[in-house]
This record gives sequence, structure tokens and C-alpha cells, in this order.
Amino acid sequence: MTAFQGIWVPLITPFRNNQPDLAALQRLTQHLLQQGVDGLVVCGTTGEPATLSHDEQLGVLAAVREVAGEQCPLVFGVGGNDTAAMLEQLRTLEREPVAGWLISAPYYTRPSQEGIRRHFEALAAGTEKPILLYNVPYRSGVAMETATLLALAQNPRIAGIKQSAGYDLDQLSALIHDTPLQVLSGEDALIFTCACLGGQGAIAAAAHIRPDLYRRMLAHVRAGELEAARRLHHALLPWTRLLFAEPNPAAIKAALAMMGLIPDGLRLPMVEASEGLRRRIEQVLPAVLAL
Repeated sequence: MTAFQGIWVPLITPFRNNQPDLAALQRLTQHLLQQGVDGLVVCGTTGEPATLSHDEQLGVLAAVREVAGEQCPLVFGVGGNDTAAMLEQLRTLEREPVAGWLISAPYYTRPSQEGIRRHFEALAAGTEKPILLYNVPYRSGVAMETATLLALAQNPRIAGIKQSAGYDLDQLSALIHDTPLQVLSGEDALIFTCACLGGQGAIAAAAHIRPDLYRRMLAHVRAGELEAARRLHHALLPWTRLLFAEPNPAAIKAALAMMGLIPDGLRLPMVEASEGLRRRIEQVLPAVLAL
């Protein structure tokens, strides 16, 4: 089974004339591989999958896989709020050569904790690949409570979790110390904290820019070099917060466009970064690239 650890980047989907720009996506993938990443997430939230058709999602996956090859593992995002429909989707995707699935709690319908547990157990029974839970209540509309996560952690098909439940450090600590799950921070500002608590890494949208720095921070923590890790954390924190000053991935796409890696552009209802945010990114980006 893949080790879900280190710094994973949830890839953006570049658009040109409102269509997926697969050539730009492949350039970005190659750039990230050269910078150093431990894995890539395709069609996670940052990739705007809600606005991509099924065929477009498969095209994005194929484009990334062509470049990534065996250089790093890929995880594919699978979302929805209809368990039966998601089981059918997993069935059609099962032959794709990916390391696993990233799946959030059913959105909008706000099921009970029992419903969430049974939903994931049904999905786990319908796939041979490992599942990464995605606990992101501010997007799904429902929090996965600690007791629910502890129960799901006993399922051998559920390998890890992207924990994006804000600053709930009690739950984060319980996941790390009381479950066999591989715990990845989904809050980019908490990568250092999660690592110090014993987490395995992060799925970090901010790591589109200088992923090597985030990997270095993790390496310092693992080596017990906490002062060096803290310095890097504090150097990156203002930049990380700036990238989420407006709805993700607007700021990240703006920064990547400034670096000449992609054309800027999002599909509605997402919109590009405001002019004010662009000016702030232009001021800060050179310093981050020079770190």
C-alpha cells in the first residue's frame, strides 16, 4: 500500500478559453516533480472538479499520469452525496492506475454520524483501493465527529485522512495517537503543528509554490530540528495565509500565472483573484521564490 506521507499537492486545473489546458497542466506537473513532491492529488477541491465533466476529469487524470509516470503516486478525488451513484463511479474508475481515492463526507445533505459511517463503509466495500477520508466541514456542511472517525479507522480499506477541520487540535491529536490512519494536514497553516504532533504530512494547496520548502520543514521536524522548522514555518505562514485570502484556488492560480506556468482563469462560479490581491502577491512572491 502507498505510504500517504510527506507533501502532496492537490493540483489546480488550468483553463484556456474556459477549457482544460492539458498542456499547461503537464508543464505544471513536471515543474512540481522537479521541485520535489511526495504525491499529487488529481481532481481534489483545488482542481475545481465540480465544474469538470466526467470526461474532462478523466482527461485531466490521463494528462497528469502521462507526465508523473512512476515518479510519484496519484490520488483521485471522488465526491458526491449519493452513495449508490458514488459506488457506480468507483466501479468505473477502479481500473485507473491510482494509489487511492480522496473522499469527503456527503455534502449539503448533512447526514447523521451514523449515515456518514455507513456511507464510507459502503464505499470501502466497493473498491479494492485505499481511501483517504477528507474531513472538511466548512465545505461539506457536516463535521465528521471523532467517534465516527475512530470507528472508520478500523476499516482496513480506509488508510488515512486529510484533516481540514480548522483548529480542532483535540481531534487532530486523537487521529494521530489513537488510530492507525496516516494523518495529513489539510490546513496549510497547521502543517508544522500537525507534524510536531506526529502527523505524516499534508495535502497542501499552498505547496504549488516551492513545495521543497514544505518538505524541508517536515524533514526538520522528523530530525528533531525544531528551531529550523519553526523558522521556516514563520517564513511561510504570511504567504500561506495570503494564498487563501480569497476563495481557493484564485490566488494560487494568479501566482502560478505570474511564474509563467499556467494561464490564469477559473470556471464560474469561481472567479479570478482581485486586483488588490494580485498586487499583494506580486509584492510577496519574489521573496518566497528566493527562500
